[in-house]
Amino acid sequence: MTIKIGVLLPTSTPDPAQPILGDVRASARLAEELGLDSVWATDHLVASAPMLDSTVVLATAAAVTDRIRIGFGVMLLALRPASWAAKQISTLQYMSGNRVVLGIGTGNPAHGDIGWRAAGMPYENRGRRTDEALRVLPELVTGHAARLGDGLEVTLAPGAIMPSVLVAGNGDKALRRAAAYGDGWMCIGLPPEDVAAGLGVLSGLAAQHGRQVTRATVVAPALDTDAQKAAAQLSAYAASGTERVILAPSGSNWQRGYEFAGKLQAAL
Repeated sequence: MTIKIGVLLPTSTPDPAQPILGDVRASARLAEELGLDSVWATDHLVASAPMLDSTVVLATAAAVTDRIRIGFGVMLLALRPASWAAKQISTLQYMSGNRVVLGIGTGNPAHGDIGWRAAGMPYENRGRRTDEALRVLPELVTGHAARLGDGLEVTLAPGAIMPSVLVAGNGDKALRRAAAYGDGWMCIGLPPEDVAAGLGVLSGLAAQHGRQVTRATVVAPALDTDAQKAAAQLSAYAASGTERVILAPSGSNWQRGYEFAGKLQAAL
């Protein structure tokens, strides 16, 4: 199976010391022209580095492209009411022609709790609220009646096709959440052998729910700067059960990172 390659849009970066704020329209167009699988936007209200709003970013990327998938990498569901998050997701899915991939996480502790406090959302129980949101999200997004945690029944209209859900995180809680609610697992920078081990654990956990979750997406894998060597590394990732990698451009020259990703995609 050929591994898919996506790229982070230049709206922030995993490295707070090197924030990237580039042209979203130009980067999305270039990624599509290079034949890449997907473009991704990070999500937070107040982060440790400048960061644009993920839903606006992805709507912009969708508006200037036709094929490429657009992904939340990742949406912090518990940072907003579940019904409001569902409205944003369903609208973006509708407007993009069903190209959304929904990465979900609980937030990097490196950002602290200030963004949560600014949103009026508690930081401490964000894991429980993420699980509750994931429980009702399919009904909310697809326009069916959903009963929220406080007992209120609500139907959002119009509905849309529920996108694939990738639950993010390298720890045990993330694996349990992915087993219960995810269509896939998203991890950060793990080598192929650790991805394979995580998927083994995940497979057993998912079986307890009568589900199968057998594929991984790896964000910011450590790849060689030589395209041929990096392609060989990607083959090892594919053998481990990885279906997609998401590369993160570094520095202000995001175009160079995109072109490298395009070379890798062509070499596979």
